[in-house]
Amino acid sequence: MDIALILIGIVLMLIGIAGSFVPIIPGPLTSWVGLFLLHNTSVVEFDWNFLLLTFILAVVILVLDYFTPIWGTKLLGGTKFGVIGSTIGLIIGLLFGPIGIIFGPFIGAFAGEFSNNSDTKLALRAALGSFIGFFTGVILKLLITIVYLIFFVKDCWIIVGKLF
Repeated sequence: MDIALILIGIVLMLIGIAGSFVPIIPGPLTSWVGLFLLHNTSVVEFDWNFLLLTFILAVVILVLDYFTPIWGTKLLGGTKFGVIGSTIGLIIGLLFGPIGIIFGPFIGAFAGEFSNNSDTKLALRAALGSFIGFFTGVILKLLITIVYLIFFVKDCWIIVGKLF
């Protein structure tokens, strides 16, 4: 049973890292489930404090990820039109795969700002803010999933030593 939990945990860790880039997959939470499975093996000590802390961190980063493009848009001078455009661009961008996910919020923020005010410079700044916010979210998710992977690998070494 332990080996099955480890193998499923490895798959979830890899899916979690992929989820750092694909908004449909909640990367940090998926990686956390991998950690949770590993801690349910008979060899690794079940530490509620560790699991609770890592779960809270995964949820916080997941929530922050939804707000970073909006904050980025506002930070660089975007109005509610840019924020709404960024959100709509992200939703529509999901239909176009990774390229749409990356550029959808940018195009949406630009279109939203430009429709409100024909100032191209302001619209580009708002779009750039959305783009920066999106990548900030990606970096946060990637960092936390890599940290979870490091914890996972460290604990797997313990299991390998005890099982074999």
